[in-house]
This record gives sequence, C-alpha cells and structure tokens, in this order.
Amino acid sequence: MRSVGTLTRADLAETINHKMGFSRAESLELVEAILTTMCDAMSDGENVKISGFGSFVLRDKKERVGRNPKTGVEVPITPRRVMTFRASQKLKDRIVKG
Repeated sequence: MRSVGTLTRADLAETINHKMGFSRAESLELVEAILTTMCDAMSDGENVKISGFGSFVLRDKKERVGRNPKTGVEVPITPRRVMTFRASQKLKDRIVKG
C-alpha cells in the first residue's frame, strides 16, 4: 500500500511489482538502477528529461553579493551548481485536473 503524502522508492518498486509482475527484489533493483542512472548523468553535468513528466535542469550560478536580511550586511555568495525541475505541460495539466 502506498504511503500517504510522499511517494517513496518502495512505493515505486511496489507499483512495478504489481503492474509488471517482477519480484519485489527485482522491482527495487530496477528503481535503484533508474535513480542511479539519473544521478550519474546529473553528476556528469547532463540534464535529465523524462517525456510527459519533466526535466531536471542543471544551472551554474556565478558568484554574487547577497545581503543578510536581518542586519543588512553584504556577504559574498559562492558560485555553485543548482538543479531545478521543470514539469512538462502534460504533468502540469494532470496536476491541475487533480
């Protein structure tokens, strides 16, 4: 049974188990393989696009000056790589419909 509020790796594996007929161990192994492949690609600087779902996009941010909102003191923000998720139109439409 799916946990309430959060979709987990175990939930994904259970869905594969029920819909595809793989064993629980095989299903979990498949989920882990997919997630590992995605993580490896992003670690190598590649974006990940899953049609009908969305894209995980990497962006390099330059160094900039930020400000502490409490004190107003300026502090340097170091350059870094960030990941964003952009939902596909299909996913957005599905979420809106509920």
